[in-house]
Amino acid sequence: MSKSNKIEINWLPEVEAHDYPAAASYLSIIYNPDRVAQIITDLKTSTIVQFKAKDIFRASQLSLLGVSNSHVQKDRKKINKGIALSPLLLVRDAVNGRVIIADGYHRLCAIYESDEDAMIYCKIV
Repeated sequence: MSKSNKIEINWLPEVEAHDYPAAASYLSIIYNPDRVAQIITDLKTSTIVQFKAKDIFRASQLSLLGVSNSHVQKDRKKINKGIALSPLLLVRDAVNGRVIIADGYHRLCAIYESDEDAMIYCKIV
């Protein structure tokens, strides 16, 4: 896709409430309950920042999900219709030198597909 045809990404001004329990569910696989509770508290009080899609992927060390993934397709449809997306929730994992995408992986994949330089709204702790 050429730079002149890049899709504009609309963002909600705040993370959707249901994203925090989703992040906690994922993080509970990695961390103990007390640590998860602290991370969620910290995420809720942190401010929204922006990073390029390609930089989040590099820092997370995750693979890009293809457009055939149903969740990625759903988010692509939202983007194409101009529906605002919820900011991503990110956690710095200093021990392993990476970023954990606690919530928003499918949104990130949907955006990266059309513009790897797109600025992604997120909260990071």
